[in-house]
Amino acid sequence: MADFVLVHGAWHGGWCWRRVVQALTAQGHRAHAVTLTGCGERAHLMSSAITLETHISDVLEAIVAEELASVVLAVHSYAGMIGTAIADRQPQRLKHLVYVDAVVPRPGESWSSTHASATREARLAAAGAAPDYSFPPPDPSVFGLAGEDLEWVRRRQTPHPGHTYQAALQFDPTRVAAVPRTFVDCIQPPLATIDAIRVRLKDPRYWDGAWQGGGGARRVELRTGHDPMITAPADLCRILLETAA
Repeated sequence: MADFVLVHGAWHGGWCWRRVVQALTAQGHRAHAVTLTGCGERAHLMSSAITLETHISDVLEAIVAEELASVVLAVHSYAGMIGTAIADRQPQRLKHLVYVDAVVPRPGESWSSTHASATREARLAAAGAAPDYSFPPPDPSVFGLAGEDLEWVRRRQTPHPGHTYQAALQFDPTRVAAVPRTFVDCIQPPLATIDAIRVRLKDPRYWDGAWQGGGGARRVELRTGHDPMITAPADLCRILLETAA
């Protein structure tokens, strides 16, 4: 039996992992889908006081509360910031870190660092206009969703806490890289805000060479959009199980 902790990206909640959780538990594993403060069913807690550190604590405390010691931690999109922080601060608790079409920052970068200036300006303007300093979700069609899946995500998305957007994360790449890592690259269609990450991870010099060293890193392509937990849950589940073997 393996322990999986699944962390959603911006505008989502633990609900987005439903199909993956069902698949993992059906095979006898434990799967915990964390919902970050201010998101999903915790949207009623939205506040301008929420920061990146709030969300890092959400996940760390979930791991501690469940008394997990050899975790496959899967982090989607924005939550790549969170997974990187946890691998830096509590690497002994992780068996494998899976970046699901996620941000893989350099030390000192924020989630927004690799985004186009127009994207950054629009999100910051929206947050500045909101009383709780949040910014609204995009139409989920940009994630490659269609039909009932698109409508489900459109219903469930919630605004995202704005102070997580430009929060810089300091970490030791060598310590993070000691944890085995997989990057799940969702390429059909690719999400533009992840494009810079895709380029970085092909560079052997990334993290001063640490990315390809340490516990080892691999890249796996999925021919699906940015929300593979919804559009390709069986494929994503297979990848997660491989990392737990």
